[in-house]
Amino acid sequence: MMLHPVIERVTARIIQRSRHSRSRYLDLIERARDAGTNREALSCGNLAHAFAASGDDKPAIRAGGAMNIGIVTAYNDMLSAHQPYGRYPEQIKLFAREVEATAQVAGGVPAMCDGVTQGQAGMDLSLFSRDVIAMATAVSLSHAMFEGVAMLGICDKIVPGLLIGALRFGHLPAILIPAGPMPSGLANKEKQRVRQLYAEGKVGKAELLDAEAASYHGAGTCTFYGTANSNQMMMEMMGLHMPGASFVNPGTKLRQELTRAAVHRLAEIGWDGPNYRPLGTCVDEKAIVNACIGLLATGGSTNHAIHLPAIARAAGIVIDWTDFAELSDVVPLLARVYPNGAADVNEFHAAGGIPYIIGELLDAGLLHRDILTVGRKDLTGYAEMPALADDALMWTERLKEPGDTSLVRPVSNPFSPDGGMKLLSGNLGRCVMKTSAVDPERWTIEAPARVFSDQNDVLRAFKAGELDRDVVVVVRFQGPRANGMPELHKLTPALGVLQDKGFKVALVTDGRMSGASGKVPAAIHVSPEAKGGGPLSKLRDGDILRLCAVGGELEAMVAADEWQVRTPTPTPFTHYGTGRELFAMMRATCDESERGASAMLAAMEEEIG
Repeated sequence: MMLHPVIERVTARIIQRSRHSRSRYLDLIERARDAGTNREALSCGNLAHAFAASGDDKPAIRAGGAMNIGIVTAYNDMLSAHQPYGRYPEQIKLFAREVEATAQVAGGVPAMCDGVTQGQAGMDLSLFSRDVIAMATAVSLSHAMFEGVAMLGICDKIVPGLLIGALRFGHLPAILIPAGPMPSGLANKEKQRVRQLYAEGKVGKAELLDAEAASYHGAGTCTFYGTANSNQMMMEMMGLHMPGASFVNPGTKLRQELTRAAVHRLAEIGWDGPNYRPLGTCVDEKAIVNACIGLLATGGSTNHAIHLPAIARAAGIVIDWTDFAELSDVVPLLARVYPNGAADVNEFHAAGGIPYIIGELLDAGLLHRDILTVGRKDLTGYAEMPALADDALMWTERLKEPGDTSLVRPVSNPFSPDGGMKLLSGNLGRCVMKTSAVDPERWTIEAPARVFSDQNDVLRAFKAGELDRDVVVVVRFQGPRANGMPELHKLTPALGVLQDKGFKVALVTDGRMSGASGKVPAAIHVSPEAKGGGPLSKLRDGDILRLCAVGGELEAMVAADEWQVRTPTPTPFTHYGTGRELFAMMRATCDESERGASAMLAAMEEEIG
């Protein structure tokens, strides 16, 4: 099947736009290898320090003939998604020895849980933790001891951060190794129902905690299709996992064999072999476009409208929200996984999952087939499902028909003809709106604004009955430069209650919503942000706002002459504590959301030109 002309056009535009920065990046990774970012450049003292505590692997590392894999891990045992990684380093070392390679833990990166910090002060650190993770990855790999990288990370900022950091060492082959989702617990829709009842005061904290604990109940990724699981999907679309690895549960034999296969494959794609596949070559313009397409086809997290531009920049590639919007117009929605539907990722996987989606998109000419993956094939290998036969790992053909058409559909019968991520623009700026979980009757909202600068003030107004009307809730000064751009998922139950009462309700913010937020229309990541005089700072209570996903509009219906002379509202005082003051330099110097909201990348580009 020929590639769809819109996908071909958008890809060509990205290649042309990125011509200079991509060329500079490829030169960087070529020089990194040639200039000796490897063990050959180390002195005897350097080497002795590096293998001093390597035990049984010391002779092989000392001799220098075996591939040495650097493990960068996000392990902690507070975060359910990353708790399984505790034993992975020892397993990886054993798997490496099976193919005459070695492995060392190069370093650890922080992994904060947005589920724990949601609505709390710690959430103000969340987005910028991505930059910290990227820098920690770079520190880990700076020892020049490694010919390959095994990255252990899953959740929201962790995968983008690991990838951004590793891409600056793009001469190294790298594979991301997931740990899988926890088994299904309380249905996500039931959890959401209890949350709304709690917001209305109809159940107490004990009932709410019971529901939450029944949903988040064990080791593994949360089972809803939020940012973490969208990460896993994108890594497969980019060919950076072993095929079909994303949604195999922790602690299973299949999970272990996929990890073994990833380590063995790393040993095969190192720079001393005939199948050298450096990360920086794998992550090219086509791979980035594939990640965008996967996000759209599965109704993935809007957080990736920020993360993907940042990942792309780390590889010298420039994408923007116009690219997302044009792709969304031609990529059909093929999956309905909570919050876009009732099912979780375990049910999605059983119904055909990512292999089915990839196969359908490839057959329809809606994905780049010819990308360099870490697997043994091009992207066609990722349309196969992993399985065990006599305890041996194998890959089988994807399902020809989805196991449950309420969860997964073919291109010929999609849930929607478009991918459900819309670009809105107008006198309030540019933003994105996810429509895949929103009733089409609510794609256009026109109502009076109620303006807030703190999400807790929204909840107080809700409890006081002040929002029981048609309303566009505006939460401003939530951008990256104001307070680090926290997610506002805490507002979802309250806004959902208002919507269920029959009111026209929408959210407009320069902050983020959770990747698990769905049914309430939300114009998010508004750029320019309110801090510094952005248009949101001019809004007043009672202004009529119009959000329209159909026409791509985000407008304050205020006379142009009045709008022109309005004085911006000053930025509220930034509250300190919880370490937020340590991130002042990031808030002060980061760039806009559409470019990735990164202080680190902005400074990097300024320095290297």
